[in-house]
Amino acid sequence: MIKRPRIYVGLVLSIFCVVACIAAPGEKVLFQGKSEFNSSIKVVENAKGLRTLIFDDNDVRQSTVKLGDPDRLELAYTRVMPVALAVVEKPKRILIVGLGGGSIPNFLHKHYPNTHIDVVDIDPVVVEVAKKYFGFREDKTLRVHVADGRAFIEKCKKPYDIIFLDAYGAEEIPYALATREFLLAVRKAVTAKGVVVTNMMCRSSNSLYDSMISTYVNVFDEVHVVDVRNSGNVILLAMPYKPKLTKYILTRKANKLSRKQKFRFKLGNLVKYGCRQPDETEKSAPILLDKKKKP
Repeated sequence: MIKRPRIYVGLVLSIFCVVACIAAPGEKVLFQGKSEFNSSIKVVENAKGLRTLIFDDNDVRQSTVKLGDPDRLELAYTRVMPVALAVVEKPKRILIVGLGGGSIPNFLHKHYPNTHIDVVDIDPVVVEVAKKYFGFREDKTLRVHVADGRAFIEKCKKPYDIIFLDAYGAEEIPYALATREFLLAVRKAVTAKGVVVTNMMCRSSNSLYDSMISTYVNVFDEVHVVDVRNSGNVILLAMPYKPKLTKYILTRKANKLSRKQKFRFKLGNLVKYGCRQPDETEKSAPILLDKKKKP
């Protein structure tokens, strides 16, 4: 297990915490700081009690949470990512790379309390913010690890049924988490009948968009794209085998899952709207490879 550093986090929170500053009409800043990995980390709360995590200065919302209500998934892409559970209906082990405000881990933990869930985030300040301002709590089946996501996956000894990759930002794509070499490690870290679900930005916001999909198609046996309605996000489903899922089958499975788990949203409708096969432009783009150091 990778050791989870606790150094300097409390000091950073104390230095940069700002209360009751106006962020936008109807919002107040609960926390504003920075870390080694993010030049700006901000938590704001609106009049409805919704708390939002914002990285850097681009005002892009990373997570939005209603304290004490893990079923309330405000951001559109977070309501699509659970489609992975329509592929693996009874996961025993789940890995999530990218904590943010903890909306996805908390949602999964609420509906699958006996499933072992590991969450990995490279930024200890983000982890501390999630715990202090977003109600994220660890217990015997939900654990967080402060570590590099790629290194954690490469050292994985026991595979996961579902791997969620949610570490791609709107302004910056961690290249090391998009290459063929990384995805080969991800494939080894997922079970033979498992699924990898990835949140990424669409072509207009992501210069690597086509190549990222092409790289997934190169590494995995079956890949589906789910465009997120009214959002710049795209969700990828990648599997190390060929379940031969169709849009109809996936929609039916998603509807069944929503009813069984009593989701507040109709997952099948979201799948039906956006699910498709990668197109020729996406599949034929150059594959992303690790950049080799010059001798």
